[in-house]
Amino acid sequence: MTASLIADLAVAGLITGGIYALVAIGLNLQYGLLRIMNIAHGEFLMLGAYLTYALRTATGASPLWFVPVSALVMFALGLLVHRLIFRRLARTSPTVEVLEERSLLIGFGLMFVLQNVALLIWGADLRGYDYLAQPLEYRGVIVTANRVVVFAVVVVLSGALVLALRLTMVGKAVRAMLQSPLGARLVGIDTQRLHPLCFALGLALAGVAGALLSMIYEIAPSIGESYTVTALIVITLGGLGHIVGSLAGALILGMVESFGMYLTSPSLKSLLSYGVFVLVMLIRPRGLLSR
Repeated sequence: MTASLIADLAVAGLITGGIYALVAIGLNLQYGLLRIMNIAHGEFLMLGAYLTYALRTATGASPLWFVPVSALVMFALGLLVHRLIFRRLARTSPTVEVLEERSLLIGFGLMFVLQNVALLIWGADLRGYDYLAQPLEYRGVIVTANRVVVFAVVVVLSGALVLALRLTMVGKAVRAMLQSPLGARLVGIDTQRLHPLCFALGLALAGVAGALLSMIYEIAPSIGESYTVTALIVITLGGLGHIVGSLAGALILGMVESFGMYLTSPSLKSLLSYGVFVLVMLIRPRGLLSR
């Protein structure tokens, strides 16, 4: 492979991994912190993508303006879903294992409901719009402008989230709950107040990922399922409850898929993902960055 081809594949892998990172970090906040197995997480990505698509086609404005709109709408929807469904589920579940099982079943139901709502509103056809599709070239590396914008937004958001978790008091409280929920309560952290906020933040990140995804790919009501599965793989790679690990795992998976599909076949994408998953489970079953 030539240097320009390697650079092309690396850029593609980083962009794909960046999208994976936003989805996986959001799901890690829900499952790693609350033990809520929200299998419908990807459907909120899908809703964020359709919301951005609808606003873009209605107004003609840049979809970047609608990224914070998608985040706020999904955040509000996350607060509502947690209050109506998962808060009561957590209170009535006698053990963490029962909570995981019940949330998994409810997540499947929520997934099918959201998919059918999207089908009724937008139909089953692929939908998309043109945004900064012109190619950019730098030292032989060619990439479309919209992918550069998406990658830049992902880098800024991921960096801001990591800094917020490390430097702010709320972020430190969230990290404490990720490490030890009981210990967090013993030192006075109000976990009951932070739980819905963390759940909603996870859906907000999914909404942002969906908004960014709509800028570079066509969307359909079923796109969320594959991203949920990928997010679970990324969480396993990085370690349950490890936010930086999710970011690293997402970038690794994106690079493996990019180079692997070029060297083999695009139809083997799932095989490559699960192959990395199995390999990490055999070598470091608690995740690459677990301690």
